[in-house]
Amino acid sequence: MAKTGKIYRVAGPVVIAELEARMYDVCKVGHEKLLGEVIQINGPRCTIQVYEDTTGIRPGEEVENTEQPLVVELGPGLLSSIYDGIQRPLQVLRTMTGDFIKRGASAPGLDRKKRWDFKATVKQGAVVKGGDVIGTVKESETVVHKVLVPPNAAGKVVSISDGNFTVLDTVGKLDSGAELRLMQLWPVRKSRPVKGKLLPKVPLITGQRVFDSLFPLAKGGVAAIPGPFGSGKTVAQQSLAKWSDADIVVYVGCGERGNEMTEVLTEFPELTDPKTGKPLMQRTILIANTSNMPVAAREASVYTGITLAEYYRDMGYSVALMADSTSRWAEALREISSRLEEMPGEEGYPAYLSTRLSEFYERAGRVNALMGAEGSVSIIGAVSPPGGDFSEPVTQNTLRVIKTFWALDAKLAQRRHFPSINWLSSYSLYLDSLAQWYEENVAPDWTEYIGRTRLVLQEEEKLMEIVQLVGSDALPEREQVTLLVARMFRESLLQQDAFHPVDTYSEPKKTYLIMKTILHFADLAKTALDSGIRAQRITVMKSKDNLAGVKFEKDYDTFLNAINKDMEKEFAALK
Repeated sequence: MAKTGKIYRVAGPVVIAELEARMYDVCKVGHEKLLGEVIQINGPRCTIQVYEDTTGIRPGEEVENTEQPLVVELGPGLLSSIYDGIQRPLQVLRTMTGDFIKRGASAPGLDRKKRWDFKATVKQGAVVKGGDVIGTVKESETVVHKVLVPPNAAGKVVSISDGNFTVLDTVGKLDSGAELRLMQLWPVRKSRPVKGKLLPKVPLITGQRVFDSLFPLAKGGVAAIPGPFGSGKTVAQQSLAKWSDADIVVYVGCGERGNEMTEVLTEFPELTDPKTGKPLMQRTILIANTSNMPVAAREASVYTGITLAEYYRDMGYSVALMADSTSRWAEALREISSRLEEMPGEEGYPAYLSTRLSEFYERAGRVNALMGAEGSVSIIGAVSPPGGDFSEPVTQNTLRVIKTFWALDAKLAQRRHFPSINWLSSYSLYLDSLAQWYEENVAPDWTEYIGRTRLVLQEEEKLMEIVQLVGSDALPEREQVTLLVARMFRESLLQQDAFHPVDTYSEPKKTYLIMKTILHFADLAKTALDSGIRAQRITVMKSKDNLAGVKFEKDYDTFLNAINKDMEKEFAALK
């Protein structure tokens, strides 16, 4: 029998009720049964954050305690779904209530009627433990869903059978009395257990040249993309979601503007997966919690997203989680904290902001799952600092826990340089640990070329200060060539068109060959300068101008070979 109580006070999304409860119990508030979660207990009174608009709720209305934490439903049917912050399927709610979702509307996260073709992979009498695979379901054309024993169950299989089942049907039983179903529940604020974590030695290939070359992210790693309004955070996040080599993508639109989420929701279902040729949605889960949705559900949305990601990681898949943006999530924390009348920290954020950010990002990792396979969750969080000020609390606290920092620059965006990643402010702490993989799988001199590229870009920054004072013609000839090479890197390597059918994705081999061609030009130029050739004759060469066109070429290998031959002919003609 569920416990009930009465509303004592209402303050925005926070309701105080006289109710017997535990921390994080989910409650049904008021006559409309609005979902909420206990976040503070003070004697006989509980503070509940409600996941919906509380307009019209009055003191004296009934509150029912479900005596369960906020959980998500895990099972086949998650992929291709669009949820809100507490795993209500938005397509189903739209069918029920129309385009404007009514308060109190609810629907289960997984379809109760759909039947799945289950094939058992264990036999009667087998001994299983938490995380073991007991069977498979073809969830989509591209993903095989591995049905797992719940982490807290173990025993000998008494019965199990193939067949068509709903997510609630029992497919098998253990001698411990546990029933095995296609669906399991898991509390969102608790990370799922693993055997152990592995070192980040495998890169998450993003298809974005500036990321894969200068600032790589490891599978199981954590990255942040901070940037001011209009600098391209959302497009960068969407490009990563589309093109990264993760098996599963979880995209959390946390507090973003409605038109941006609409773009995601309408565009993603029409995208084709470059790896399989099938719709990209077949391996994607979208969680939409826009800025006009209830603030408390925004706070829960990132936990819902990471729990779904961990579930697929436990099957041995590589998962990429995009959180756009953690700043809006932190603002939700700030609003709820003020309603609780807690002592504010810096800029009004709660004092525990750093802890909450750390808890979220630390759920990433490349792991040995309980089933024995290797899986990973990589988190890429967008940060929206007001006015592009990276010294504000959310950016600074994020910097303490992430290892890859992709800093967006409004000045680059204004110059139409996209992705507008500032190559001097950004960094990756995974460069050394990933060097061996790149050298073995792309080219043995990958690390050497990356180092040379970074040196040229850093040298350009120093020279530009002089150029602004005296002009480029006053520079020594060697430095004039350095500026030319740096410009080639910026235009051919660092710039990328997210909307061009070819340039939107660049495989590591293409990135490497572009770097190699530019550095080959730099070596030829150095030799020419040493032999007395003037810099002006080098800067007017036509072959280097043709290089930028490689971005839009499918047969880039042939194109770059031709460029290299043209360059060598032009330099030979200088003598």
